[in-house]
Amino acid sequence: MLRRGAAECVAVWGRRPVAARGLAMARRLDLPVLNVEDAFLRSLHPGRGPGHGLLLDHAALHFDGTRPSELEEMLATAPLEDTGLIARARAGIAYLRRNGISKYSDWLPDAPLPKPGYVLVVDQTRGDAAIDLSGAAAGTFAQMLAAARAEHPGARFVIRTHPVTAEGKRGGHFGAGDLDARTTICADPVNPWALLEEAHAVYCVSSQLGFEAILAGKRPVVFGQPFYAGWGLTEDRQPIARRTRVLSAEQLFAAAMLDYPVWYDPARDRLTSFEVVAQALAAEARAWRENARPVVCAGMKPWKHKPVSQFLAGVRGAPLFENDPVAALDRAGEDGRDLVIWASRETPELARAAQAEGVRLIRMEDGFLRSVGLGADLLPAASLVLDDLGIYFDPTRESRLERLIAAACDLPAPARARAAALRDAIVAAGVSKYNTGAAPPSLPPTHGRRVLVPGQVEDDASIRLGTHQVRTNLGLVQAARAAFPEDQIIYKPHPDIERGLRVGAVPEADLARLADVVARDASPTALLDQVDVVWTMTSLMGFEGLLRGCEVHCLGTPFYAGWGLTTDHAPAVLRRVARPDPEALTHAALIDYPRYFDAATGRAATPELILERLSARAPSVSRHTSRGAKWLAAVQYRLRRFAPLWRGET
Repeated sequence: MLRRGAAECVAVWGRRPVAARGLAMARRLDLPVLNVEDAFLRSLHPGRGPGHGLLLDHAALHFDGTRPSELEEMLATAPLEDTGLIARARAGIAYLRRNGISKYSDWLPDAPLPKPGYVLVVDQTRGDAAIDLSGAAAGTFAQMLAAARAEHPGARFVIRTHPVTAEGKRGGHFGAGDLDARTTICADPVNPWALLEEAHAVYCVSSQLGFEAILAGKRPVVFGQPFYAGWGLTEDRQPIARRTRVLSAEQLFAAAMLDYPVWYDPARDRLTSFEVVAQALAAEARAWRENARPVVCAGMKPWKHKPVSQFLAGVRGAPLFENDPVAALDRAGEDGRDLVIWASRETPELARAAQAEGVRLIRMEDGFLRSVGLGADLLPAASLVLDDLGIYFDPTRESRLERLIAAACDLPAPARARAAALRDAIVAAGVSKYNTGAAPPSLPPTHGRRVLVPGQVEDDASIRLGTHQVRTNLGLVQAARAAFPEDQIIYKPHPDIERGLRVGAVPEADLARLADVVARDASPTALLDQVDVVWTMTSLMGFEGLLRGCEVHCLGTPFYAGWGLTTDHAPAVLRRVARPDPEALTHAALIDYPRYFDAATGRAATPELILERLSARAPSVSRHTSRGAKWLAAVQYRLRRFAPLWRGET
């Protein structure tokens, strides 16, 4: 039994009927009430899983118009003119709009939006305490619709159903009897920001959609007394005399989204900022939307099926898997599914057949922050890319990454700052794609520059599609020595080649003649920190060198070449005319293009979170490798001289 003195206050969630128990206990113990509600960004789905923030208010609930809450006091008196705060608010508003993030963000891209140019009338769930406490009642909704019709004769009206009502869990205030030739109901899971932007007027009682309408540049007509009314940003049908301050949308946002909530990061189990929460929700929402269509997967080894299934699971269930790409294409055509194929298994014939059958073909590959350990060890990836145009390592055709790099030249300042911070964090943490290798050997003194030459797997698709005159590691080292005769050449063999799993070994006699140092089993990032130049065909180490400010020479055409950031020794890709800076390239390649999955939470993640996991150097960072997969990796290593057999090579 709780006694006075054992607690400082009684926390009461909302004002549903059950809240009366907490209020009665507070009175009985003569303790103050701490009012608790979900923050304005809650979760991907309504009411599922832990929320990302709380509103804790000792004065009143934020939606209680009968008395001032701490949020209202903040809006009325707090110094909200600080330029840094306003800049954060402006960036936060833009981020939510650009990524379609709201309190719940499980909208689907194929949900039909109403034809533009309507008056939006916002419904709420019956019995919502935010209606009564904002000075409204059930009948207010009929009055609101009547007023909208009277004030906009001849207009079209769209009634927006609350998501919980659309799920059938709680009733709303509008139904079939409210519809006519000019009035329709929108209950589909549409992007709320797109819905607001296409409306020429918005009517609401106390819904959060009214707050978001302000952020979308609208002036909503408000029939209740929610927290966002009375500050000069709304047309109020129930004015609140005590609210006299005039605010900007950025000031309203700064108080309500930056200063008032307590934001929580479930992935790291700690309090956090609005920006971290918004980015986490954007990652989850992106995965939800991109996984909306059912898929058939092909060209993937059996050990990849489970992690890929987790990665692609969505509203329409888990993906199907077929070993044979042709059979997978047939299945996709029959079931109306997309075909996801491991990029190196795509053939021109398959692409033509998919186009002929009207099947959307999506290529999958590992992302650029992958794991602690090699794919050859059967460690699933913490990041994957999905490309509906081409694939990043194939310069013979446009890829989705190419478009993203070109578009990133116009990044807004906050996105550029995020990319710069991510790049700096990667360099500081010494993180690379695989995060393997020991400390590099002590490099001998040199009067010239240090030139790092990363070896590659010679039968890799990036070599087959992206190289020209030089296609072998021996040719690569020879070209490096010719280009830098007086400088120190450091050759780093590819780890798969060192283990005997792939082809591309350079004879020892040639290495002794051409390279000053052979950095075997060396950490790539530790090497990059000590060199001036990276000389490569298409290795990702060239990109990692750019992140660290190295001079990068490309003999082939990797995704990062041809944009003015590298010295290119291969024919130009005429499509690549944009001139991004390192921040733009980083944002496209590490934020926009890949998607990330966090094994610890089983949820989509941000690159910043995965970077932290990789920085800890935990081998299971991507996903726990099954006992069977570990056994198979060990057998694969012992039988490495037969690698061409299981790789399907001759």
